[in-house]
Amino acid sequence: MPQSSNIDDTLMRRGMSNLSLSSSKTMSTHSSFQRSSFHITIPAESFSLSMVEESIRNAESIISKWGFDSPSINKVTSLFHCHNREEAKVFLQTVKGLRQSMHLLLSEHSASHKLVTAQNLMQVAMKRLEKELYQILSAYRDQLDPESVSGRLSGGSSNGSSSFEGEDEIVFEEESKISGNRNTKSEKFKGVALSDLKAIVDCMISCGYGEECVKIYKVVRKSVLDEGLYLLEIEQFRSSKIQKKNWEDLECMINNWVHAVNIALKTLFNAEKILSDHVFSASQRIRECCFFEITKEGAMNLLKFPELVAKSKKLPERIFPLMELYEALFDHMPDIELIFSSESTLSVKLQAHSSLVRLGESVRSILSEFESTIHKDSSKTPVRGGGIHPLTRTVMSYISSLADYSTVLSNILTDSPSQCRTQLPESYFDSPTSEDNDLTPAVSLHLAWLILVLLCKVDKKSEIYKDVSLSYLFLVNNLHFIVNKVCSTRLKVLLGQDWVIKHANKVKQYALNYETHAWNKVISTLPVRTSEELSVEVAKSCFQRFNAAFEEAYRKQTSWIVGDRKLRDDLKVSIEKKIVTAYREFYDIYLVKMSGARNLEGLVRICPDDLENYLSDLFHGDSFSSTGSTCPSPR
Repeated sequence: MPQSSNIDDTLMRRGMSNLSLSSSKTMSTHSSFQRSSFHITIPAESFSLSMVEESIRNAESIISKWGFDSPSINKVTSLFHCHNREEAKVFLQTVKGLRQSMHLLLSEHSASHKLVTAQNLMQVAMKRLEKELYQILSAYRDQLDPESVSGRLSGGSSNGSSSFEGEDEIVFEEESKISGNRNTKSEKFKGVALSDLKAIVDCMISCGYGEECVKIYKVVRKSVLDEGLYLLEIEQFRSSKIQKKNWEDLECMINNWVHAVNIALKTLFNAEKILSDHVFSASQRIRECCFFEITKEGAMNLLKFPELVAKSKKLPERIFPLMELYEALFDHMPDIELIFSSESTLSVKLQAHSSLVRLGESVRSILSEFESTIHKDSSKTPVRGGGIHPLTRTVMSYISSLADYSTVLSNILTDSPSQCRTQLPESYFDSPTSEDNDLTPAVSLHLAWLILVLLCKVDKKSEIYKDVSLSYLFLVNNLHFIVNKVCSTRLKVLLGQDWVIKHANKVKQYALNYETHAWNKVISTLPVRTSEELSVEVAKSCFQRFNAAFEEAYRKQTSWIVGDRKLRDDLKVSIEKKIVTAYREFYDIYLVKMSGARNLEGLVRICPDDLENYLSDLFHGDSFSSTGSTCPSPR
């Protein structure tokens, strides 16, 4: 079979139409045919002019039958119809023989009038094959669907060989052999169509009609590809249109793109490449250029969409659809590299890489802006009862959602410069312990950084409270919320157990500081346990001071809040251990000794059981207790 470089030369325009029998035009035919044909060296002694002329006469009887000027029904009948398969075989072999005869005439009798006849016959044959090619492509545009093409051809050799093996021996197999083990009639026809396409294309290219062949193929197959993209709802994307879209509509477009890109690449474009490689296996350059011309518009439009979206307004909530776009495109980069692997399709790969880079930049920009938003939060209004600040809820919800995209973020953040941390302790950024060794430290460090920025802001907001104990309760609530959020999400894997333990201990320290400032005055009214007994007067004074201190602390804290039930119960238990236990012991000893004192009820207004009830009503954020009782006042 001729070399690919010789086949490629046949794409040159032939300029051999409307030839006459004049010697000057015969020489023109000679010159043009030399530009578009293969060069075959034939020994002089083996050449017989009469044999060549006889071959041309035989070819004329076969080819003219299928010419468009023929009065027979053949001008509207397909040469490759199932009933004409043997005749199609003869037709292609005749064209091959005609081409060889023309070569022989050129080499020995270039002035022969038979060369003009042969050229005219070749043009008739090519017009018929052009029509046959268009008919098969059109008739089987739905049957030559991507799944059928990829399933039938992807397992074959790289040169796309079909049941028609080689130029010198075109074999039309019976339908049963073509279909192999496939039992359906449809599969049989698809196999025949693929074989016919390759046979026609090989014949046209070898005869110098590759340009006409490629033109017909591109028109039909591009329409098939465009239809497939249309069914996937891939519209023509324009920057101005994308920028004008409201976010809800744009998000729907993003979701559709993420779904469609998988089908478009793995089914539509991949199958189109397989089919082009098969049909145009005779020429690498032709099949690469043909595939690019068919797919470039659709592929460039599909792959520029993420870049256009990345240019839209950068708001914190938009980062998640952007990361989904990034993930989908990143995951399909190997497919893009494989499908568009030729030099002619370089622009498609560059567009895919450009979109990926722009998405990464957009995500990093949003993260930076989000961090800046935390820094800039300047609300001075204290949260009622020292509860959880809205900023804490918002930021932790956002960061925990970011953690769900940790794999995507690792790709985006790994090569980006680290955030400035000069104002915060570097020990905070030690690599967190993680059981997932596949995750890069960049994600963990970045999310830990954002949480630390939040903690610093929370610490600053605690200074708004004039009551020190309430400011510590505020820190308890907010840090406990942050730790719980970490433990209940993927953040725990990213930040590690050491981070959790470290910050859980901080919660305990803040809680201890709260108890100290809130209840030490109450505890200090009770005598320190000693071997010496107190006098009745001293005991009375202790009861009076305890009543006053407890009433003040209780009334102040009835509006304070601890939203987490377990944290609330833990705080109450700790307070009860320190106050109720000491008070019960004091109460049991000195109430008996004071049994004869005047106004005993006024002196001892709270019994230990009542004290437990009062404490149980704390941290619900109500001005009154949940039982409806209030702290007793002096009578």
